[in-house]
Amino acid sequence: MIVVDIETSGLDPTKNSILSIGAIEFERPSNQFYDECRAREGSEIEASALAINGFTRDGALSNKKSVKELLLGFQAWLQTTGDRTIAGHNVSFDVSFLEFSSKLYGINLGLGHRNVDTHALTYASYMKRGMKPPTKSSKSDINSDAVLAYCGLPAEPKPHNGLVGAKMEAEALSRLILGRLLFKEYSGFGVPDYLLL
Repeated sequence: MIVVDIETSGLDPTKNSILSIGAIEFERPSNQFYDECRAREGSEIEASALAINGFTRDGALSNKKSVKELLLGFQAWLQTTGDRTIAGHNVSFDVSFLEFSSKLYGINLGLGHRNVDTHALTYASYMKRGMKPPTKSSKSDINSDAVLAYCGLPAEPKPHNGLVGAKMEAEALSRLILGRLLFKEYSGFGVPDYLLL
């Protein structure tokens, strides 16, 4: 699997832009990718998105590489990986930006159409344990910090960073699927007993 976490200038891939991509090859977690780019020309930059990812408006418009150059670098990195099934938290968001942007620039990332999502795995784990998953307004309330807490991990540092997010999501996936640690840096946070196989 490729655990992906991207940071963007908003929530709509047709109006907003990718600003960074962080990725981890789950089977070889030392194989990592991180890079940043300037916002796509003509895209909208929302203050609420920048508050989450820590980019500044000037930084998002700087003379960094273009989105196309970032995607070509990501495409080259993907060639070093095996299973290119995308995984992460609320991963349909990341996939929507990758699909829209790669199509816009005629880049084939070679990604599959199926994904692995930490939300679904956490929801299923609650149910398997005979527990009601947390809800708010009659809908699932399992956000990324809730997944991390369920997996015995601290909340993701703020502001968000794509590579840190991908590492924490990969660690959560390892605990949810395999019942074990993935990165030594999280060894101080034990795997909860209910996730041990």
